[in-house]
Amino acid sequence: MSEQTTPIAVIAAEIPPKNKLSNYPEPFASRMVGRTKHPLGDLFGLTNFGVNLTRLAPKAISALRHAHTKQDEFVYILEGHPTLHTDEGRTRLSPGMCAGFKAGTGNGHCLINETTEDVVYLEVGDRTPGDEGHYPDEDLKALLIEGKWQFVHKDGTPYL
Repeated sequence: MSEQTTPIAVIAAEIPPKNKLSNYPEPFASRMVGRTKHPLGDLFGLTNFGVNLTRLAPKAISALRHAHTKQDEFVYILEGHPTLHTDEGRTRLSPGMCAGFKAGTGNGHCLINETTEDVVYLEVGDRTPGDEGHYPDEDLKALLIEGKWQFVHKDGTPYL
């Protein structure tokens, strides 16, 4: 008889949130205050894609506006009315709405909670090796190396 190491099913909101506010270096990490991520996929040992239950407090943002070279992303709004900021502009979302971001398009995106109530959504992204994150509004570039994000300036010099 084998001992089970992952649960069969859980209540998503009861999964402990990530301890670290953000992987971003400063001065960017502190801009993620008010964002709480519950790593659902990791709990089940998923390695091909990640799933997070994410909560944004009022005035919080999901991430710096970014685009991936190899990673597809998807969000599904459960509660609240975030603003989706993309290259096309700003779009108000509601519960039940979803958005997808195809890899390689260069279309920077993020969610912003411009309301006085929390926003809750599911975010899904794959974990394709060799991915890069580009940030059109910041001097920042992310490189996925051996499963870990490393951040550099746009000219390639590392953040210290």
